[in-house]
Amino acid sequence: MAKLYYDKDINDEILKGKRISVIGYGSQGHAHAQNLKDSGFDVIVGLYDGSKSKDQAEADGFKVYSIAEAVKNSELISLCIPDPSMKKVFNEDIKDNLSDGDILLFAHGFAILYNEIKPPNNVDVIMIAPKAPGHRVRAVYQRDLGVPCLIAVEQDFSGSAYNIGLAYGKGIGGGRAGILETTFKEETETDLFGEQAVLCGGVTALIKAGFEVLTEAGYQPESAYFEVLHELKLIVDLIYQGGLEGMRYSVSTTAEYGDYTVGPRIIDDSVKDAMKKVLDDIQSGRFAKEWIAENDEGLHKYNDLREADLEHPVEKVGKELRDMMPWLESTT
Repeated sequence: MAKLYYDKDINDEILKGKRISVIGYGSQGHAHAQNLKDSGFDVIVGLYDGSKSKDQAEADGFKVYSIAEAVKNSELISLCIPDPSMKKVFNEDIKDNLSDGDILLFAHGFAILYNEIKPPNNVDVIMIAPKAPGHRVRAVYQRDLGVPCLIAVEQDFSGSAYNIGLAYGKGIGGGRAGILETTFKEETETDLFGEQAVLCGGVTALIKAGFEVLTEAGYQPESAYFEVLHELKLIVDLIYQGGLEGMRYSVSTTAEYGDYTVGPRIIDDSVKDAMKKVLDDIQSGRFAKEWIAENDEGLHKYNDLREADLEHPVEKVGKELRDMMPWLESTT
C-alpha cells in the first residue's frame, strides 16, 4: 500500500524561506494561494494581462504580477491554469524566466504526461493534486480540515523535491487529511478515466437516460427529475460518508434489493468493455490529442455539445424546480 503523509510527518521549514508564485487565480489557484498565505508562506499571484481575476486577487491581499514577472520573482512556481493553456503560457511566459534550482509545481499531470511542456533539466518538477475542486479545498481549510492530496515527483534536481512537495501539500491543508504518493502517469490517467467514465460522463449520461425513459413512458418531468437527479445527492452523500455499505444500511431494503439485482443489468459487461476502451484512449494519448486539437481548432465541437446539453429537458425542468428551492444555495 502506498504511503500516506500527515502534518505530523512533514517539516514545512524547507519551503518557508522560498517565495511562491501561484499562476492563475481560478478554482484551484485562489484556494492554493489563500491557504498557503494563511499557513505562513510568502505568496504572490501571476496573471495574464487583462485577467478578470486581478481585482479579486488584490482584494484578497495579494501582490499581482504579470506571469513572467511572477516567475522571475519566485522560487516555486505553482501552475494552477487549465490544461489547454499550459503549453502556450509555459513557452511564452515561464520557460525563459526560470532560474537554476526553481521548482515547478502542478495540480494535475496532464501537461507533463502528454509532453505538452518540457521543463529544463535544472528545475524540480512536482505535483500536488488535491482531490476536490478549489472552492472545496478552501472551504475545508477554513474549518481547520483538509482534502486528501496526491504527491508525485517527476524531476528531482535539488534532491529535496519530495520534501518540498510535502511542505506545499501541508500548506494547502492536504496533510490534515493525508497526502498519498503516486506518479504523474497514474494521477492523470485515473483522473481522466474517473471524470469521463463515472463522475461526469457516466453520471450525466445515466441521469439523462433515466429521465428520458420515465418521461417517454408518460411520467411527469418533475417527478422524473426528483427521482433520477435531485435525490442523487442524498445517495452520493451516504456513499461518501460510509462507502457502499453505509449507503445500503441507510436506504430501504426494497432499494437495497433493487441495487443488487438491477444495477448489474444496467452496468453490465458491455459497459465495462466500453470503459476499457475509454481507458485505452487515455493511456494511448488519443484522448489528449483529440482534446488538444479541439482547443487548437476553436472548441467548435465542445461548444456545440455544451449548447445541446443545455437544451435537454432535464436541464430545463431542473432549473425551474431549483428556482423554487432557495435553500439549495446554502447546502451546496
